Amino acid sequence: MVQALRAVLAMGFFIGALLFAPAVGLSEERPPLTGRMWSQLLSEAHGLGLPTKFLNAVPPGFVQFEFDDLRTYAAEYHLGEHRMVLNRVLSFNGAGATLRPLGRLTHAEIETLYHELFHAYIDYLATATAALPDPMLAFARVQQDCHYGAVLITPVVQRKGETEERFLSERESWEALNEAWAVFVGWMVWNQLEVTSGAGPSIQKPGKSQDEWVRRLRDADRGGILRGYYEPEDPQERIVAQKRYLAAASRLSSQEAAVLMKDVMGFSPGLLARAAAAFSWPEQSGKRQGQCDSQAPLSLTP
Repeated sequence: MVQALRAVLAMGFFIGALLFAPAVGLSEERPPLTGRMWSQLLSEAHGLGLPTKFLNAVPPGFVQFEFDDLRTYAAEYHLGEHRMVLNRVLSFNGAGATLRPLGRLTHAEIETLYHELFHAYIDYLATATAALPDPMLAFARVQQDCHYGAVLITPVVQRKGETEERFLSERESWEALNEAWAVFVGWMVWNQLEVTSGAGPSIQKPGKSQDEWVRRLRDADRGGILRGYYEPEDPQERIVAQKRYLAAASRLSSQEAAVLMKDVMGFSPGLLARAAAAFSWPEQSGKRQGQCDSQAPLSLTP
């Protein structure tokens, strides 16, 4: 009886080893889930004609995707942790395991995703280029100081005409810049999808789609939509407002927009020239803007 039991146990261990061995081999050959999600994302974005220039700069395994039942925001990106938390509804079948195909996301959901993807891009630049700063990161740091160090905010969001001046800390100004730039990136993608219906003529070429996209950009600039926000460091101020939104006078500048459109989104020279001309910012001169203009990067030219 004892010998028979030993034989059964031995056979069980042997079969288990056989089953386990190929599983180990497969796990070593298959890329990590995060890397597969990133590669899939790039492929699908390219297939839909969405911008991928800045996404290609980020290594596949850099961002850790997570899904959760978010209540306050649709998505979150944790700078320094390389962690992107998306609402579970953006996952495949709501299971929270992997991202739904981009073709099955709404335009607003893709806008949210691109907003967070841009945060990941800046996070990567800040992480990977500590020894040798990237030109985009160097430009961002200049703008952080000259454009977002002192800003006008709208204390009451509904009253856009009422503003107050704020001198932002290093963390606050960096967040305000990141959010202003991410808002613009998301805006560009959402409006591209809206004017082309996801499958119409590309906005990169002259035509009705490009005309409508440029018109929307002009309206957004004049309407003060392209602005950032930040979470106040002062705990007492956070009791009053979790976020402080920048006023229209401290919105995205034409200089920042030109760099983002060219070096991040990869706009064609023709669209870049038309889009840059749509901004009214050059008409609004000011001391801080003049300082920023004097440090414009060479990459501004189409």
